[in-house]
Amino acid sequence: MSFWTRRKSIDAMAAGHHGHHGHQLKKTLSWYHLIALGVGAIVGTGIYTLTGVGAGLAGPGVILSFLIAGAVCACAALCYAELSTMIPASGSAYTYSYVAMGEPVAWFVGWSLILEYTLVCAAVAVGWSAHAAGLFRMIGTPEILLAGPHAGGLVNLPAVIISLAVAGLLSLGTRESATINMVLVAIKIAALAVFVALVLPSFDASHFTPFMPQGFAAVAGPDGVKVGVMAAASLIFFAFYGFDAVSTAAEEAKNPKRDLTIGIVGSMAVCTVIYMVVAAVSIGASRAEVFSQSEAPLVFILETLNHPLTAQLVALAAVVALPTVILAFMYGQSRIFYVMARDGLLPQALARVNPKTGTPVLMTVLTGVLAAVLSAFCR
Repeated sequence: MSFWTRRKSIDAMAAGHHGHHGHQLKKTLSWYHLIALGVGAIVGTGIYTLTGVGAGLAGPGVILSFLIAGAVCACAALCYAELSTMIPASGSAYTYSYVAMGEPVAWFVGWSLILEYTLVCAAVAVGWSAHAAGLFRMIGTPEILLAGPHAGGLVNLPAVIISLAVAGLLSLGTRESATINMVLVAIKIAALAVFVALVLPSFDASHFTPFMPQGFAAVAGPDGVKVGVMAAASLIFFAFYGFDAVSTAAEEAKNPKRDLTIGIVGSMAVCTVIYMVVAAVSIGASRAEVFSQSEAPLVFILETLNHPLTAQLVALAAVVALPTVILAFMYGQSRIFYVMARDGLLPQALARVNPKTGTPVLMTVLTGVLAAVLSAFCR
């Protein structure tokens, strides 16, 4: 068949990775690894910043905004869960498109995902660099190596280092990188739990009145910016992005039909609860119109409650845990690269799996290098 008419059946795609010498991934992941992968991808800097931005648009109603955004994303998450269990092969939307609509569509979907995941990895690496710059200054790193050309520097060395470090970790083995990801996710959640525990005694229910000062529907505010619960929900929607990366682990799940469903839906449920709880205690401790003016609202609230050391620790936890976002998206991108190579849409030599680690090392390193180059010189 030609490129324009070639398709694969569900059975052929689900079993296509068997029988390819050196092209088979190891099944090493359980459902809790997949939940941690999803939470690591979803809970990034958004919870430290979007809580304030959303509160500025919707007031206390931002809690409802998180619920609405989570419910909308849950619909997509359930679709991914159904498709990933029906077709337990790596590749996510690329693989599903190949089965449903054929190779041309799969080709464009695959490259779109690669572009998207690469940009996410590079953008988060640059964001991590901005937070970690102080640590690099402490060890004497020249300023010219702490930012790209757009910011008057030469190369963003911290962003390059974190990109290559994550790629190196992924190359060591999927289970090993998943275990470290679980540790980092635990640090991230522990920091948020400490925040909740410290601000909860200052909870004031009067801060929730009025609950929706800007109304429910998205309407234009005095400055022309859309405000209201739905306006905040449309912005917060992007804070839930990342659950689809779990579906790229289909071939490496020990029990795909069970583990993928739990991983995708479970990570969405956990993140929705985390977002709503953090938003609720933030509003209870400080009025929405006050902390929404801060670029780091959680740190601001802790400082106003006389917890300066904890505020710095929470900020540090964000820096420590940010690589989980890079890890999840870089993992997903390398698997999409890998499946496209295995299907012949890229040189098949790139789909070789290391017999010791059970990972596509060459594709993982290539993914890391692409992200490092972009983060080194781009904004």
